[in-house]
Amino acid sequence: MAPSSARSPPPARSAGRPPGPPAPRARRPRRGRRPRAAPGPVARRRVVSARGEEPRDADRVDAALVDAVHRTGACAGGVYLREDGAPALRLVAVSGVPVESTGPWRRVPLSAPLAVGEAVREDRVVWVGPEDDTARASPGGTPHLPDHLALAAAPLHAADRDWGALLLMWPEQHPETATRRERGAVAAAARRVARALDDSASAPVLPDPPRPVASTPAPSPQGAQQAAVDYVERLPEGALALDLEGRITLVSGEAAELLGLDARRLLGTRPWQSLPWLETAVVEDHYRTAVVSRAPVSFTVLRPPRERLRFELHPDTSGISVRITRAPASGTGRRATDRAAGTSGALLPGAAPTGRLYQLVHLAAALTETVAVRDVVDLLADQVLPAFGADGLVLSATDAGRLRITGYHGYPRETIERLDGLPLDTVLTPAGQVLADGRPSFFASPGEMARRYPDAPRISGKQAWAFLPLIVSGRPVGCCILSYDRPRTFSAEERAVLTSLAGLVAQALDRARLYDTTRALARGLQEALLPRTLPALPGLEVAARYLPASHGMDVGGDFYDVIRLDPTTAAAVIGDVQGHNVAAAALMGQVRTAIHATAGAPPDQVLMRTNRVLADLETDLLVSCLYLHIDLAAREALLASAGHPPPLLHAPGLRCGALALDPGPLLGVDPSLAFPVDTVPLAPGTTLALYTDGLVETPGTDPEEAAGELARHLARHAARELDPLIDSLLAHARPTGHHTDDIALLLLRTPPNG
Repeated sequence: MAPSSARSPPPARSAGRPPGPPAPRARRPRRGRRPRAAPGPVARRRVVSARGEEPRDADRVDAALVDAVHRTGACAGGVYLREDGAPALRLVAVSGVPVESTGPWRRVPLSAPLAVGEAVREDRVVWVGPEDDTARASPGGTPHLPDHLALAAAPLHAADRDWGALLLMWPEQHPETATRRERGAVAAAARRVARALDDSASAPVLPDPPRPVASTPAPSPQGAQQAAVDYVERLPEGALALDLEGRITLVSGEAAELLGLDARRLLGTRPWQSLPWLETAVVEDHYRTAVVSRAPVSFTVLRPPRERLRFELHPDTSGISVRITRAPASGTGRRATDRAAGTSGALLPGAAPTGRLYQLVHLAAALTETVAVRDVVDLLADQVLPAFGADGLVLSATDAGRLRITGYHGYPRETIERLDGLPLDTVLTPAGQVLADGRPSFFASPGEMARRYPDAPRISGKQAWAFLPLIVSGRPVGCCILSYDRPRTFSAEERAVLTSLAGLVAQALDRARLYDTTRALARGLQEALLPRTLPALPGLEVAARYLPASHGMDVGGDFYDVIRLDPTTAAAVIGDVQGHNVAAAALMGQVRTAIHATAGAPPDQVLMRTNRVLADLETDLLVSCLYLHIDLAAREALLASAGHPPPLLHAPGLRCGALALDPGPLLGVDPSLAFPVDTVPLAPGTTLALYTDGLVETPGTDPEEAAGELARHLARHAARELDPLIDSLLAHARPTGHHTDDIALLLLRTPPNG
C-alpha cells in the first residue's frame, strides 16, 4: 500500500480479456542485416469514443496499448515516447498498474541500463526473464522493479520515425525465456502501436503523470453483487477490495473494526490516507510488488498502540483483495511463515522511515550516479520537487564571491537573469546569508519573508521557500532553493529531511562541477587540435564531421585533415589514437603535426617518418592512420594504411564497397616496418568515405557487415550534396545518436563534370 498524494486521476477500469560489376581491388562486402520487413496486413479495430465519434489521437494509442497487453498475455504494459531535445524516454500511457506506482520509471534516460532504453538504442526486442536481475534497476538507483517479473521492450518505429518503446510485463509464473512466437507477438504489437502514433493528426503530448488506460469491465447482475457482499460479511476476518489505483471499493464490517475506522470513512479513500500508520516505506514496497508483479504479498503492521495486524494482498488484473487478521504473538504462528516466505515481520513504530525519508534514501543512490551539473539539476527537478511538493528549484554555485545559477526549474527566464550573479552579501534573497551562516532557512509565507527580505517575494512571486546551504568539508559550494506556489508550514521532520538532502546535493554538485570543468578543458584542447576549416581545392569537394563519444570525457584521439600541397595535389589523412583522455588528445596533436611536416612525400614515407616520431616520444599508445596523396591532374590517389579501416569507394559504373587495401602495422609498434601503397583511380563523380572505427563498431555487431550497410546507403544517396550526405551517413550508422566511441568521417569527391 504505497503512500500517495491526496489528489489522483480517476480510477482505471478493470481490463477485460478480451548490382553491377565489382570495383577494382575492392573488398566484396559481406551480407548485412536484412532490411526491416514491412508489417503485414492486420485487422484494425475502429475505436470510438463514448459519444460515438472518432477517437482522439491519444485514444488510438491507448487502444493499441490495451490490444498489445491482451494479445501477448501480459499483465501490464506502457508506452514510452522520446522527449524533444533530450536523450530520454517519457512514459505517456500505462495499462494494468496504477499510475502512482510508476513514479520511479516515468522518465528514463536513453543511456540507462533499462530494457526500454536498450530496445531503443539497439533497435531490437529486449527480454528480461523473471530471474534476470539485469535491466531491472530503475534509472539513478530509484526503487527497482519487483523481482520475479518478466519484461519485454520493443522499439516503436514506423514511417522512418523512431517514436520510443513499448514495455510489457508478465507475472513470475512466466518461463525464464520467451519463445520465438512470443517475441514475434511483442514485435507485432509494437508495430501496431507505432502505426497508431503515425496515424495521429498532431504531435503526441507527453503527459505528466502518464494516462491510465483500461478496458470496460463486463457488467455484473445486482443480485450477484449482493451475494458477494453477504459472503464477505459472514467471514470471521476482515476483507478489503482495492481497485488498481489503490482506492477502497469494498470494506467488511470486521475489517472496519480491525482498522478502527467507520466503513463510510474508508470507502473511496486509499488506506494510507485514512490510516496514517500504514504510510511506511516497507508497506509501500509490498504494495508496489503486489500491483506490478501480480504475486500475493503478506506482511504484519503494528496498529497503535499495540495491535498487530496481518495483511495479505491477492492481486489480479481487476484489483487487489486484502485479507486482514489479528497477528499471533511475536515469534510464533504466521510470523515464522512470513520469514520463510521472505516477507516482512512486525513493523514497529519508528522501525521504518516515512515515505519521504524512503525517497531520500533512494535519492542518495541516484545522486551518486549523476555526472554533470545538468544531471544533478534534472534529478532534483524530476524526483525532489514531486517528493516534497515543491513547485520551483534554483541551484546556484559560488563563483568569485557571487552566486551563479547553474540550473533552475519552475521560474521564468527573466527572473533567473535578475537573480544570477548576485553577490554573496546580497539583501535581495537569503541565499548569501544562508551560505555565510551554514544554516538552512525556511519561510512559510511571503509575509514572513518580507519582514527580513522585502524585495524577495516581489522578484519571484512564490509563497514559501526552503533555502538549503550546500557545504562540503566546511567549504560552501552553493545554495539549493525549493519554492512553493502556496504558503506552507515546514514540520520539524521535513526540515530535518531537507537538511539531510542539502548534504547529498552538495557532494553531487561539487563533483559535477569538477567533471564539467575537466570536460570543458579536454574538449577545448581537442577542438584546438582539429582543423577549424578545410581548404578549398578546384576539382575536389570535401566535408568532415567529428562526434565525441556519448559518455565519458567527450575527448578522444580521432583526427582528420586535408592539406593543400599545390593547385593540383592534396593530402588527406584520418586516424585514431588509442584511448579517451587528455593524453590521447595531446598525442593526436603531435601526430597531426608530424604528418603536416612530411605531407607531400610518398604515403609510405609519411607514415614511416610519423612512426619514428612516435618512437622518439616513447608513448605507450598506438595509432591507426590512413594517408592519401591525391593527384587531381592524374586523376588518381595513392593510399597507405597503418592498421586503419579501409575507405568506402563509390564511382560511376562500380559497386560501392570497401577498398581492399594491403594494411600496414599500427603506428607505434615498430619504427622499422614498411607500409604498402595502393593506387585508386579517381574518375569524375568518385566519392571516397574515410572514417574511424567508431562509425561501424558496436557491441554485438560485425564491423564488416556494418561497413557494407554503410556502403549501400552511400550508393543510394551518392547524388546528394556532401553536407547532407555526410549527415545522412551518420544518422544511418547511429540512428539513436548513442555511440560509445568517438567518430570522425571525411568525404572526398571529384565533381562529375571532371
